[in-house]
Amino acid sequence: MSSTLHDDEFGDIAIKRSAKVRSITIRLSPNGQLYASAPRYAPLFLVRHSIATHRQALRQLLHQHAVHGYQDGETIGKHHSIAIIRTQMVDRPTVRTARQKLLVSLPPEHTIDEPAVQCAIRQEVATILRREAKAYLPQRLHELAARTNSTYQRIRFSHASTRWGSCSSTGTISLNIALMKLPNELIDYVLIHELCHTHHMNHSSAFWGLVEQYDPHYRSHRQRLKHETPMI
Repeated sequence: MSSTLHDDEFGDIAIKRSAKVRSITIRLSPNGQLYASAPRYAPLFLVRHSIATHRQALRQLLHQHAVHGYQDGETIGKHHSIAIIRTQMVDRPTVRTARQKLLVSLPPEHTIDEPAVQCAIRQEVATILRREAKAYLPQRLHELAARTNSTYQRIRFSHASTRWGSCSSTGTISLNIALMKLPNELIDYVLIHELCHTHHMNHSSAFWGLVEQYDPHYRSHRQRLKHETPMI
């Protein structure tokens, strides 16, 4: 059971309710959005009170993990970009996608740098990246599987905060939607890496030898990937 509340500073905060949860906690999701875990019947005012009580700590948490600030004209994924619309037709900032533009409508007294606006942008960025990932990654994985003589059972899309991809022992390849932020050669490195795990479920010399066979520059790609983050 879930719902949403709006905070003037932090934007929309999802509330995840469960009978197993004994107290209210506020956490940060991989896309940089705050969410609350609460007992099933905890009243909304108690969630708001918890946010107010921990506001300074939440500011620090956002500062540590959401260092990237989206700006006007910035490219999102492979095919989208941000465009600011200054308007008096809205009473608070709104974010939506139209064709290949992420449109940020701002009343005169607001700026794109406000935490609530940035959180709203991140939510829309996640939607865009998921859409692009589903359109591009399955076909590219299929092409590389044929090249590497690899087979897999299915693809699962995720947004983990640290892992770009994984391969299970049952043949499920999980791919992070944030891959769409990367240059194509780094996307290919991650896909080849996971496909090679269908042959070797480890990081043995045989595994890395197979990776090198299909990506001779994998060492450089691996090093470059360390300077990227899946955080949105």
